[in-house]
Amino acid sequence: MAETRTLKSYASLPDIIKTVLVVLGTVVVAGSGFNLLKANVLPQVPTTVVAIIWGVSSVILIFYSFNLLAQIFPTKIYNKIVPYIFIGPAVLIMGWYLFLPTMRSLFLSFMDKTSTKFVWFDNYKFLFTDRSMLVSIRNTLIWLVCGTGFSVFIGLLVAILAERSYIEKGAKTFIFLPMSISLVGAGVIFKFMYAAKFGGAEQIGLLNAIITSMGFEPQNWLGKAPWNNLFLIAIFVWLQTGFALVVLSAALKAVPEEMLEAARIDGASEFLTLVKIVIPNIKASIISVSTTILLAALKCFDIVYSMTNGMFGTEVLASQQYKQMFTFQNYGRGSAIAILILIGVSPVIYYNLKEFHNKEAFK
Repeated sequence: MAETRTLKSYASLPDIIKTVLVVLGTVVVAGSGFNLLKANVLPQVPTTVVAIIWGVSSVILIFYSFNLLAQIFPTKIYNKIVPYIFIGPAVLIMGWYLFLPTMRSLFLSFMDKTSTKFVWFDNYKFLFTDRSMLVSIRNTLIWLVCGTGFSVFIGLLVAILAERSYIEKGAKTFIFLPMSISLVGAGVIFKFMYAAKFGGAEQIGLLNAIITSMGFEPQNWLGKAPWNNLFLIAIFVWLQTGFALVVLSAALKAVPEEMLEAARIDGASEFLTLVKIVIPNIKASIISVSTTILLAALKCFDIVYSMTNGMFGTEVLASQQYKQMFTFQNYGRGSAIAILILIGVSPVIYYNLKEFHNKEAFK
C-alpha cells in the first residue's frame, strides 16, 4: 500500500467523492440496521440472521471507510495514522467497558449508600475497621496464597512425574478434565461430597461416609472456620491444577535435552537437575501461570456463593462486594470493595506488562 502511494500527496477529487459516498453508505447501513433491530419487528430467526449479516457488514464497512479517509492524506501521514484506525475501535470498546466503569466505581466509592451524598473516605474506613470486612480480607489472602500455591505446585509436580510415565496422556487428561466444569458446577459437586448428616442418619457425603465407616463421628466440613476456607480452596485447586499442568508440561518439553544430559553426565542428581536447570528454564511459564491463577483466586466468587453464601466465616472480597451492592443496596461500600480488588490486581498486571515489555512483546 505504501509503495503505490509514495508519489502521491493528497487524494484527488474523484477519490474524495468515493470516500464521501462510502462513508455515507456506511452510516446508512449501520444506522438502518440498528434501528431495524431496535424496533424488534421481525421474528426471532430472521432477527438473528439480520443481526449477523448487519454486524459483519457494518464492521467491514467501518474499517473500509476509515481506511479511505486515511488515504486522503499524504503517504507519510497515512502511514502514521493507519495503525490507530485498526486498533482504535478496540481501544474505544475497552475504554467504554473497562475504563469508564472503573472511573464510575471510583466516584461512587466516595459517596453514601444511595450515591447522593459525598462521604469521602468513610467507605474505605469501613473496609479496614468492620469485623466482617477484616475476615473477608484475611480469607482473600488465604485464597491467594493457598489457592495459587497449591495449584501451581501440584500442576508442576504432576507435569514432572507424568512426563516419564507410560500413562502420561491418560494422567494429564484425568487432571485436566475438571477444567471443563464451571465453578458453580464444581461447587454443587463438592457440596454433596462435604454433606453431613447427624443423629445416626445415613451419610450421603463422601467424606463423612468414609470417616463414619472407620468409626469416627461425622464432621461439618463447611461450618468450622477457618478450616472451611481450605475445603473451599480445595475445589478451586481441583479446577485450576489442570490449567497449570498443561502450560507447565509444555514448558518442560521445551527444556533442551542436551542440558539435562550434560547435568547427568556431570553427576548431578535428579533433584539437583530439577532445581538448577529445569525450574530456571521454565521460570517464565511458572510466573505466567501463577499470575493467571492469582487473578482468578482474587476475584473468585462462584464457589463461595454456591457452597456457603459467605456464612461460617467464609466471606471473601468478591462475595462481600456482591452482598453490599445487591443485597444491602449499598453502592458506596460495594464500589469501594471493587476499587480495593482493583488495587490488589494492579501490581500483578504491572508486573506482567513489564515482563512482556522486557521480552519485546510490545516492541
